[in-house]
Amino acid sequence: MKLLFFIFCLFISYFPAFSQTSSKSKLVWSDEFDSDGLPSPEKWSYEVGDHGWGNNERQFYTQKEAQNARVTGGMLVLEAHQDLKFPKGYSSARLVTKEKGAWEYGYVEVRAKLPRGRGTWPAIWMLPLENRHGGWPMNGEIDIMEYVGYDPGRVHGTVHTEAFNHLKGTQKGGQEVMPALEDEFHTYAIDWKQDRIDFFIDGKKYFTFSNSGKGSSEWPFNQPFYLLLNLAVGGNWGGKEGIDESIWPQQFLVDYVRVYDGKPE
Repeated sequence: MKLLFFIFCLFISYFPAFSQTSSKSKLVWSDEFDSDGLPSPEKWSYEVGDHGWGNNERQFYTQKEAQNARVTGGMLVLEAHQDLKFPKGYSSARLVTKEKGAWEYGYVEVRAKLPRGRGTWPAIWMLPLENRHGGWPMNGEIDIMEYVGYDPGRVHGTVHTEAFNHLKGTQKGGQEVMPALEDEFHTYAIDWKQDRIDFFIDGKKYFTFSNSGKGSSEWPFNQPFYLLLNLAVGGNWGGKEGIDESIWPQQFLVDYVRVYDGKPE
């Protein structure tokens, strides 16, 4: 499938007329994870540490450790371990495109298979590149996909702003219940426009957040955002029902990440 995707991209690059008549969108950034080793340093950076990340998480996010983040067999593997080398007992990875890829509006899709078990908390999400409005949550956050292992089968898509955030209990989001999220790959996506953000799983729209026109407190999403992929352990939400110490290691597998300038037809 990936080979056919690349052949198509090459074809439309050589035949722009075909591209204009057959597709209204253009691929502007992607990672197909086709080169084994550490994640591409041209596309991804690491965020490192165990300070809890605002959620009292338990993992230490490592840097350039293949145990926690590697590309193999056409997949990005984010792997969390019970790891006594670290004070809180767990290690994992958090990759970001900050300073290497950021976009204002567009269609973002990620094909992934989720980890299982109580205490896992994988996420595909976006944060603003700049501090325009005074820090989180005023600058905004787009959670393309969040999943907590103690509640299997339920995917969350959420936005956070100054007016709408989980600290106030006013966050705006949707949920979709599906079988086999931990056993099969699914495609998680957003279609981000000036007037709304639509959330999808496998092409099915399950939530829309609309621009109210009331300013940045409700809609700070008129600026570039970058991508984050991470697998957290425990925390205020992921560890709400504790951590099952018998399940580790756990893997969050990503087949590809693609960003288009509009929703593909």
